[in-house]
Amino acid sequence: MSTFQAPKGTYDLIPPDSATYLAVREALSAPLRNSGYGYIETPGFEDVALFARGVGESTDIVSKEMYAFETKGGDKLALRPEGTASVLRAALEANLHKGGNLPVKLWYSGSYYRYERPQKGRYRHFSQVGAEAVGTEDPALDAELIILADQAYRALGLREFRILLNSLGDKECRPVYREALQGFLRDLDLDEETRRRVEINPLRVLDDKRSEVQKQLTGAPMLRDYLCDACKAYHEEVRALLTAAGVAYEDDEKLVRGLDYYTRTTFEFVHDGLGSQSAVGGGGRYDGLSEMIGGPALPSVGWALGVDRTVLALEAEGIALDIPATTSVYAVPLGEEARRVLFGLVTELRKAGVATDFAFGGRGLKGAMKSANRSGARYTVVAGERDLAEGDVQLKDMESGEQQAVPVGDLVAVLQGKLA
Repeated sequence: MSTFQAPKGTYDLIPPDSATYLAVREALSAPLRNSGYGYIETPGFEDVALFARGVGESTDIVSKEMYAFETKGGDKLALRPEGTASVLRAALEANLHKGGNLPVKLWYSGSYYRYERPQKGRYRHFSQVGAEAVGTEDPALDAELIILADQAYRALGLREFRILLNSLGDKECRPVYREALQGFLRDLDLDEETRRRVEINPLRVLDDKRSEVQKQLTGAPMLRDYLCDACKAYHEEVRALLTAAGVAYEDDEKLVRGLDYYTRTTFEFVHDGLGSQSAVGGGGRYDGLSEMIGGPALPSVGWALGVDRTVLALEAEGIALDIPATTSVYAVPLGEEARRVLFGLVTELRKAGVATDFAFGGRGLKGAMKSANRSGARYTVVAGERDLAEGDVQLKDMESGEQQAVPVGDLVAVLQGKLA
């Protein structure tokens, strides 16, 4: 056994389970790639100030959970705890918003890092697929992203998830609500840290999961009662577009999400089969984030879907994805001459697009056939000196057990025909 282990709160993705994670990433990104979103990849670490400004210094993510460090050159960096701020930074740096084609539609997939208490569904290293539409204020764009996420989950076979929806207002109406909420919260019996949060970002107190806090929030002012006419109309249009598309959602007046940059539309995808860590994804509109990090006014909207939690949701519903075997053909040589000939045929088959593996290590027929069976290959190619003397190899169908002699020069074409 190795002396080293994966760090606490992390995990290794290894075959065959890793194939499920790859399939989930593919499924979550497929609707985006079909809707004009281009792929973007950003560094795994950024200037720590990027997250402090964008995500919010009062958030647990920035104040408690971020992996921050100082380089030998004195730069203060942080492992990225989320994707939106990095993607928007990259879009601004590359001047994508000046190309004249707004919104700039981007999708990404990668690893993110937060120092949290590890538990099932909450890791210190986790994977997400995300999407951002930058530079346009349009309720249809908000609806599009929610619909695309719904399509992705349903394409995987998930049915027991729910979409929670709310509006957080904008810079015109939210300050009025903020003041009213602060007045209410200041009279509650809260710990010192939560009282500090009341003064910095009171909306986040509504998102506090502790029962001793939640039971005191009965009668708290509701944001819907403070929305300006423009925000009300915007939210109603998002709701109408989702309804017209046949996407079911639930209005959740306490949904505020955990990041400071959200405005207007905010949403979350939850799966009740996951226990306390029920959120499998979420997002919303963040019209002021670009200005927060030094860019021009660029109203934007986006989401991030958790790959890890989506896999857990599949397990909760008992869904096993139909993942094809990694190997279609397995070659078993008997003798040195056969080894050279079959290795050449394996190379030809791979060039022809046939997933092929080889019995390495000079194992005997019995051991090599066991490996062929474990590989999941549909066909096994076996050759010995007698076969090669006649210009043939033996092709065995691993499902039916049927075996036939095939001329060496015809093998690639024959297998392509059978596997088509």
